[in-house]
Amino acid sequence: MSLDRLIEKIVELQNPTVAGLDPKLDFIPEQVQREAFGRFGPSLEGAAEALYLFNVALIDALWDIVPAVKPQCAYYEMYGWPGMRALERTIAYAKSKGMFVITDGKRNDIGATMEAYAAAHLGTVEAAGRTFEPFGGDALTVNGYLGSDGIQPLLSVCKERDKGIFVLAKTSNKSSGELQDQKIADKTVYETMGDFCEGWGRSLPGAHGYTGVGAVVGATYPAQLSELREKLPHTFFLVPGYGAQGGGAADVAGAFDQKGMGAVVNSSRGIMCAYKKTGDPANFAAAARAEAIRMRDEIAAYIGRISLV
Repeated sequence: MSLDRLIEKIVELQNPTVAGLDPKLDFIPEQVQREAFGRFGPSLEGAAEALYLFNVALIDALWDIVPAVKPQCAYYEMYGWPGMRALERTIAYAKSKGMFVITDGKRNDIGATMEAYAAAHLGTVEAAGRTFEPFGGDALTVNGYLGSDGIQPLLSVCKERDKGIFVLAKTSNKSSGELQDQKIADKTVYETMGDFCEGWGRSLPGAHGYTGVGAVVGATYPAQLSELREKLPHTFFLVPGYGAQGGGAADVAGAFDQKGMGAVVNSSRGIMCAYKKTGDPANFAAAARAEAIRMRDEIAAYIGRISLV
């Protein structure tokens, strides 16, 4: 399944990380903005072009050392239809460089509406007698808290199209415990959701022990991260919260199995805005690369070599 491709890329590069592409104009160096607005004027089209140019430079700097990117839809939607076009172009460019793309949309609904989300982000649509792939991501983050009605339409598309999903389980935000730490009988809500992920994943078995249904488990809760790794042996983790949100390599170590597999750790602002620490916006892409290498090496010091066997 799709997550097999992510796992194999992680092993190839010996790097269990993903670069979050969550750009907004405040993050984009002035020279990139000047180029974009010079082409399109002061407009949403200009803003979207700045996002895309920024992303292309980052991808060019990262593709040979980082296995995946994770664009967050909201940062593109905020610039209207041009922003969504920049999202589609970003996904296509990252894939052209051999990167795995996790679209961070946290989508959820039921029935035909969820089928539409699945078609948009992971599948295809028919129009005028032709078939089109609207966005073309390899995996999608989803909110499973509407239950199986919101997940089943995705599983069908994942099976047909070799795609994957990451279901919110124990998220990295401060207030996640208000709901996710509550008990259902003797289990927390997040553990219950993890059990659902294991069950949903049985229809998408993988070649390396992990299914096509992953879970989002935050680095900011290392004890729960280790707990879920032990309890969910077939569920691959997407781990947000590293870097700007406070999580470090020691915090994410519990996400990995004895082979150094089992998770991919996200850093967004830490990589995108690394140039702000160097004070050299002209070389923002080089700063991003250096930070990505530092992150890789820091995590590797805790988990060792990553192996499929």
